[in-house]
Amino acid sequence: MLNIVLMGPPGAGKGTQAKRIVASYNIPHISTGDMFREAIKAQTPLGKLAQSYIEKGHLVPDDVTIGLVKERLSQPDCANGYLLDGFPRTIPQAEALEILSKEINRPVTHVVDIEVEKQELIRRISGRRVCKCCGAPYHIVTMKPAKDGICNICGGDLIQRKDDNEEALNIRLDHYVKDTKPLLDFYQKKNLLHTFDGTVGADELLNELKKLFKEN
Repeated sequence: MLNIVLMGPPGAGKGTQAKRIVASYNIPHISTGDMFREAIKAQTPLGKLAQSYIEKGHLVPDDVTIGLVKERLSQPDCANGYLLDGFPRTIPQAEALEILSKEINRPVTHVVDIEVEKQELIRRISGRRVCKCCGAPYHIVTMKPAKDGICNICGGDLIQRKDDNEEALNIRLDHYVKDTKPLLDFYQKKNLLHTFDGTVGADELLNELKKLFKEN
């Protein structure tokens, strides 16, 4: 059984690897954002509670988020594994996940941390562009559109997100390092942490991950 927590800074390639892992092992990709949306749509009690905070512009408290995670991991599609993306973000969340995942007999088996140097993250993220109409992703160096500034799919204009610039990224990275370092130490002590170089290429990284999952 593969019960994975995926970690890494913005721009490390978590989204790409998450898609590949869940497709390879047929397990659900669970992000906190998706989880909130699903619970709110289903109007579960916890979903309604989360909605009340979100509508007021507040962060959803840990106890509500943790309750939603337990609710989601208890669903039948997680019986053979899951990939958690964006949770936990703090030590209290990690401690709560450890308890609840054991309660439902679905404990975390692997914590994957994808590492990329800060300058490379800035290069990747500052070059990102998205179609303002359909949301298709591009990059000015590695994934250029056929026609400069125009989406290949729908012909919409390509734009740069407001937070995809060096100044905003520096702030996000500082927060990530500050908040995540204790989590990495937490999982290292439990022998669950596996760190990978996020610059080796998506295919090679997936092969390395498959070796890890096969060995453990």
